[in-house]
Amino acid sequence: MPSDTVAPTATTSGSSLRRDAIDLAWGWGLPAMTFIIVAVLWQLVAISNPYVLPTLDAIGNSLVESPGMYWANLLVTCQEIVIGAGAGILFGFLLAVAMAELPAIEKAVMPLIVVVMVTPVVAIAPALVVAFGFGMMPKYIVTGLVVFFPMLVNSLAGLRDVDQKALDVFKTLHASRWETFRDLRFPGCMPFVFAGLRIAMPLAVVGAAVAEFVAAGQQAGLGSLVTIAAAQANLPVTWASITLLCLLGVTLVSVLALLRKRVLWWSDQDVIGR
Repeated sequence: MPSDTVAPTATTSGSSLRRDAIDLAWGWGLPAMTFIIVAVLWQLVAISNPYVLPTLDAIGNSLVESPGMYWANLLVTCQEIVIGAGAGILFGFLLAVAMAELPAIEKAVMPLIVVVMVTPVVAIAPALVVAFGFGMMPKYIVTGLVVFFPMLVNSLAGLRDVDQKALDVFKTLHASRWETFRDLRFPGCMPFVFAGLRIAMPLAVVGAAVAEFVAAGQQAGLGSLVTIAAAQANLPVTWASITLLCLLGVTLVSVLALLRKRVLWWSDQDVIGR
């Protein structure tokens, strides 16, 4: 009978809608509620302590009243991330490839890299200013150093995590080293590369801000704006700049998640795309 065939379909549809509603509430509702609670608490503390925290409307008004100032400094910070972090990520990946293909390079270079990585960046920055002047170069280097190590380690792990059976097949077919890299190692290391990028992208924002804090010279960028505004006790500008740095980091991670879904559509390891 028709009623016998329609009822299960309606039940399934209703169950699916409830499951979607639960997923939506779990995925977006709980985080939104957390942000609302934090915003309310922030506002209460800011009203009670105006010399400690600015109110949210004061931060918003600062952004609305001086969009040109924030935009100009945001562009400088983005420039440091694109050039500095881009170079650090690229160099980290290329060095990982060299280490995977020629273990002697890893033996020779890795101890030096570890020494550089355990050295505080804030201690290196003044020396970089002496070496490279008061321009943007010290900031590029500091930003690149911050993202270099996680990119190197993750890429190297991915390049070595090769299916031995597949590698044996390539050897049986007398594949060249380049063909093995192009068709086996490079695609196989992509999940590790994106895991490294997920670590490197937020660190790039941190590195750019730290570089603007500690590297003397051109006073531009959101990090410099935070320093100057804090010295003047201008809390709305300070927190508005911090907010923009947070939004910049979230934007980079979100774009990376979308890119990963496009590139690694075949991967079952949903580490970043969630």
